[in-house]
Amino acid sequence: MNTLSSIDYIIFVLYFILVASYGYYVYRKRKTAEHDSKAFFLAEGSLTWWAIGASLIASNISAEQFIGMSGEGFFVGTAVAAYEWIAAIALIIIAVWFMPVYLKNKIYTMPQFLKTRYNDTVALIMAIFWLFLYILVNLTSILYLGATAITGLVGDATAGTPEFQNILHLIMIGLAVFALVITLGGMKVIGYTDVIQVAVLIIGGLATTYLALTVVGVKLTGSDSAIAGFKALMNDSPEHFKMILPKPAATTATINDAHNLDIQKYVVLPGIAMYFAGQWIVNLNYWGCNQYITQRALGADLKTARTGLIFAGMLKLMMPVIVMLPGIAAYVLHKHNALPNFNGIKDGAYSAVLGFLPSGLKGLSIAALTAAIVASLAGKLNSISTIFTLDIYHKYFGKNDDEKKLVIMGRYTVLAAIILAILFTWNDLLGIGGEGGFTFIQKYTGFISPGVFAMFLLGMFWKRTTGTAAIVGVVLGFVLAIFFNNYAVGIFGKETLLYTAYTYEKLEKGQVITITEIPFLINMGWSFVITVAAMVGISLAGPKINPKAFVTDKSLLKLDNRTIALIVITLMLLAALYVKFW
Repeated sequence: MNTLSSIDYIIFVLYFILVASYGYYVYRKRKTAEHDSKAFFLAEGSLTWWAIGASLIASNISAEQFIGMSGEGFFVGTAVAAYEWIAAIALIIIAVWFMPVYLKNKIYTMPQFLKTRYNDTVALIMAIFWLFLYILVNLTSILYLGATAITGLVGDATAGTPEFQNILHLIMIGLAVFALVITLGGMKVIGYTDVIQVAVLIIGGLATTYLALTVVGVKLTGSDSAIAGFKALMNDSPEHFKMILPKPAATTATINDAHNLDIQKYVVLPGIAMYFAGQWIVNLNYWGCNQYITQRALGADLKTARTGLIFAGMLKLMMPVIVMLPGIAAYVLHKHNALPNFNGIKDGAYSAVLGFLPSGLKGLSIAALTAAIVASLAGKLNSISTIFTLDIYHKYFGKNDDEKKLVIMGRYTVLAAIILAILFTWNDLLGIGGEGGFTFIQKYTGFISPGVFAMFLLGMFWKRTTGTAAIVGVVLGFVLAIFFNNYAVGIFGKETLLYTAYTYEKLEKGQVITITEIPFLINMGWSFVITVAAMVGISLAGPKINPKAFVTDKSLLKLDNRTIALIVITLMLLAALYVKFW
């Protein structure tokens, strides 16, 4: 049934008016003309460090985290926080070592990096790869997860019914239109409205976590204290507060075995092994080689970009409190039959917890969820527009187009991308619901991450890397990821020196299916290692210094005292978290 009151709707409408009005104000106050492509795609380099940091978080924290990561918190526990906490270190690495390379060589898009460092072929291949990834994996999953979550809160129908689907489709279109309003104003509008978005999502997210812990405290201890609720979570389900999952035996498990659940958890988050493999590739590739993310900092000066990135890293430390703890709370409440109208499907955990919020706070929490969804959609759409317009259209089709035509093409691209995303999401054609939102994104992004990261890493820091090696690398990385995911077990067996594969059963759309797979983070690790080895071997046959190698300036690696202080604080906080939850 409909769980929202009039005050909830009023709060949500006020949020929409605030964001749209501020976006329009920023749009009208821009220093450059409407047809300036640098203003539209890169915000004229005018974002401040706090706007860069807030925009990074607002664009990163989306339905993938609120729904997907909360779902993994329900299923696995704090181990999933590795994606957020390792990201803090990754952002420091990007700020210290990657940003000087980008800014020294005036890099504004990732395909431009590849063209400058390698050649046009590498740039074109990757531009097409990124467009497919952003549209078919990122936009679709954000739309599907976000619309499903909000429908569960505002709809009057049961999931799976035609009425539910109708409401889902309306909300999906509403989210798309809201994102379009923000995106069509350009990167500066996105960047500064993201400051409001991140404030709303943090305040609303913390409110949800606080109320969830309070409910746990009341249900399990009789105390209405959030601290009592947190202690009750740890005492009731200590296995959900372990960062490192133990490696299970590789025996075949059926759906009725307790061992079966341990395997499913380990396949998603393979214990200590993931810290030597895919976890670093996921984070460094996402934060350092991703147009959608780096675009916020590429228009700024080095000091501003660095501070913004490290500030984002500090914010990442608190994100599990907002997006993971509600999932663990849902697990404990569901375990004690204290979570009504919840079917136990992990991607519904966050929405189920929101049902406990009083009137007003529900509206704020839905606004926070919407803020996360819309900010991510807007950021993705802007990046799709930037890559297609500047790296494909302007180069191959509209070489003589002026600035005004490029901006118009950018806006047409935004519209086309969101329409495609809606079409693929309409009836969940890609199976996002069955895979689980968070796993869906990480798994399919992982098909191209090893090759892309190898290509960027060697291109930045090894002057001998050749264009031929880069082409081989991106293709080989993709092929290896598919090989390990689909064929390795059939050829080499379930137990080798490189990996352990697991066979287990799970319910999917009401039917029990048997799955044999290697943890995808392990797949990514070996795909990356083999790809790097192949690229090094090919490059050794070329010149000792590639003529297209980047110029380095060691003076740019020097850090000021403020930056050093921020890095030390971040690392100390992170160390304390791992000591506590190891």
